[in-house]
Amino acid sequence: MGARTTLTDAWPLFGLRLRTERLVLRLPTDDHLVQLMALARAGIHPPDDMPFGVAWSTIPSPAFERSFMQYHWSMRGLWSPAKWSLNLVTLFDGDPIGTQGIDAEAFAVHRTVSTGSWLGKAFQGRGFGTEMRAAVLGFAFDGLGARVAESSAFLDNAASNAVSRKLGYEPNGFGSLAPEGVARETQRFRMTEAQWRSRQRPALAIVGLEACRELFGA
Repeated sequence: MGARTTLTDAWPLFGLRLRTERLVLRLPTDDHLVQLMALARAGIHPPDDMPFGVAWSTIPSPAFERSFMQYHWSMRGLWSPAKWSLNLVTLFDGDPIGTQGIDAEAFAVHRTVSTGSWLGKAFQGRGFGTEMRAAVLGFAFDGLGARVAESSAFLDNAASNAVSRKLGYEPNGFGSLAPEGVARETQRFRMTEAQWRSRQRPALAIVGLEACRELFGA
């Protein structure tokens, strides 16, 4: 009988880990997704504030739960080196506290990534947002060889904009999104590889990249 094939053998992204001082970022299992779903449902933002470009966090049950699972499953099912979206669960002391995403299109050509994230209310204001964004930036620049990282947030999303500025992004114009049917202005940010390397960064351990590098078109 041959060696037993594991989940990580079949889909190497499940073996990828980004380890910072306090956090571990990894592709979520279905069990993680159920925990994340409950965390998101418990609250991410005030009811009268929508920080996301798509108003997914206020969808009523049971559509919320179904769309939440479908979204994460679709990230796996639609993955290709030409267009990918890596949505990582952020673990603190082994428990999910939010997600940190990084995505790219034609990465082999443009070497450009974009990011997005959310944290459960109980974990906001403790530096986790900066730490997990720095982790995926380190993964992009030092692991995959990215040349540019982009991000954006609504003008009134002070926390997200503060993280971008703290990490060394530069303003890169404005945009507009309408998650609830009314256009709102966004601030765009951009960071180059040179800007990333110009500042001292916290330690980051990347585990399992070589087994899945080709999946990123790197």
